[in-house]
Amino acid sequence: MSDAVFTLIICFVILMAANVPISVCIGLSTVMTMIVSMPIEPAITQTAQKIATGLDSFALLAIPLFVLSGHIMGQGGIAKRLIDMAKGFVGNLPGGLAFVNIISCMLFGAISGSAVAATSAIGSFMIPEMNKAGYDKNFSAAANATAATTGLLIPPSNVLIVYSLASGNVSVAALFVAGYMPGMLTGGLLILSAGILAFIHNYRGGESISMKEKVKRTGDAFLSLMLIVVVIGGIIGGIFTATEAAVVAVLYSLILAVVIYKEVKISELPEILLQTAITNSVVMLLVGCSMALSWVMAYENIPQDLSQTMLSLSDNPIVILLVINIILLAVGTFMDATPAILIFTPIFLPVAMKLGMDPLHFGIVMILNLCIGICTPPVGTVLFVGCAIADTKITHITKWLLPFFAAMIIGLLLVTFVPEITMWLPRVFGF
Repeated sequence: MSDAVFTLIICFVILMAANVPISVCIGLSTVMTMIVSMPIEPAITQTAQKIATGLDSFALLAIPLFVLSGHIMGQGGIAKRLIDMAKGFVGNLPGGLAFVNIISCMLFGAISGSAVAATSAIGSFMIPEMNKAGYDKNFSAAANATAATTGLLIPPSNVLIVYSLASGNVSVAALFVAGYMPGMLTGGLLILSAGILAFIHNYRGGESISMKEKVKRTGDAFLSLMLIVVVIGGIIGGIFTATEAAVVAVLYSLILAVVIYKEVKISELPEILLQTAITNSVVMLLVGCSMALSWVMAYENIPQDLSQTMLSLSDNPIVILLVINIILLAVGTFMDATPAILIFTPIFLPVAMKLGMDPLHFGIVMILNLCIGICTPPVGTVLFVGCAIADTKITHITKWLLPFFAAMIIGLLLVTFVPEITMWLPRVFGF
């Protein structure tokens, strides 16, 4: 192990243990690693340059725009309409409110592109309602937190854009199309787990709703759901790029929330823009620092060395892929999805490709791993949000999380070892 690699590992571990913000942790580790190879002033200058050039990407422009669209949708009455629609179809089933929670999180996560936004927007409605109906609040929070992560797979998703950037040659449009079936499979398995838990604990459904009311509620939510159709349909049809689609998403959500639903006032837009700027500043700092760290790792040949080490462990692709999944699951427990993708894609993607795995397929597998991570202690972002809404603690929610984790792991294994789940839809659309 070289001095630079040793420095990188030690700095990163110490800073993480000290609870330093992840972006600062990555940036300082990068600087300290470069100081080992060159004088202090060039090391700092090089790091700053790599952070700046790492953000110099047209594809990255889509992220702040999708974030803005998500913030507008979050305050535009979209969540309530999606919940009402889901209630109309599954709310009367045993455990129906849990199904509504999961389905609404999937839909809102897909529309907003944010797992945290889905947890907050849907959870603030559904968790109190489930509590009133006699559901355990820890069960409600567990269902909400795990279901919200499917929004990272079902497009438009910012992490899919980040993976496209990190991989270098995978189309954002192809990733968007590829995410649908794995995302819906994961959501379906979560619904199955919720149904089993509801049966065991005798959670009953609500009242049946007439077909006329179901049609009305679907009509109310129709324009919200059309955002997905407009964005993805435009990308697949070659009408606009993913970045241009983000602009369309902002305009569509703005018209929907301000003009049609009238849930957002013009006077509220500056606050929405401010919150968007704050969110994006965090994301972009993470991206820039992670790109600088990726450059340092490539300079020190770390990805190549780790790839050779992993391939020397076994000549069985199943074993190697299981090892990669285990490492990514562990990484996801303490690192956010964005830096994890930027740091570990250059390490694991070459290994996967040598095993004959398509980069598109590997990207979905990687993101599904990290979806599990963001609802896993100790640094599960959506888990903290869900617990705050339910007014509970992570220690109380853990036993309810285990069946949902089991469902997500089953989904991960299916997506990993059955490539057609990911690759079939992109193939249909000619990617």
